[in-house]
Amino acid sequence: MIRCIIFDMDGVIIDSEPIHIACEKEIFRMLRISITDEEHHSMIGTTDLTMWKRLKEKFNLSQSINELVKLKQTSYIEYLKNITNLIPVLYIPELIAILHKKGFLLALASSSPHAQIDYILNAFALSKYFNVIVSGDDVKHGKPNPEIFFKASELIGVPPKQCLVIEDSTNGVLAAKNANMRCVAYRNPNSGNQNLESADIEINSFKDLTITLIKKIHEY
Repeated sequence: MIRCIIFDMDGVIIDSEPIHIACEKEIFRMLRISITDEEHHSMIGTTDLTMWKRLKEKFNLSQSINELVKLKQTSYIEYLKNITNLIPVLYIPELIAILHKKGFLLALASSSPHAQIDYILNAFALSKYFNVIVSGDDVKHGKPNPEIFFKASELIGVPPKQCLVIEDSTNGVLAAKNANMRCVAYRNPNSGNQNLESADIEINSFKDLTITLIKKIHEY
């Protein structure tokens, strides 16, 4: 029986991957980093720390990892503040409200730092629905390591086998399955060519994620 729904944020609650990518590309140009779109998309779902560790080693960057992470996080918040029509992914507010009303425990487990999570949830008036919020700041290992989902499960007091994760990235889906949790993969067209085949089910719209379907997923 599914008792807890764990949401990713980027690409699930907000269609933010194009914003992240645009922000990062600007920083890459400033640092004279050149990577393919395929490699860039392969890092979707990971923490800033994971991404910058990889890029610092590959390009022998002079800045410290902490400096690079801070640069990205500061730049991203400024990007968000300059977007006048920031909106959630279609049908997500309605789904979250329905799940809350039906008695599911809700958690958010995002690789993003707390400052970004707080900004998005407050902008969409969704904070009140979540019992637990776990950030990339709270874990040592980013997705596809399952640490962030284990932590959410522990904090909310529901065993992994009774948790359902909603993700949009290869790394996120793998993290959910590595945590022995059921997983719904949302095919977000703006999240790049993500391999979602490990998920229990794939959807193209949150309008399709009904309570009946959620109850059936536990049987998969």
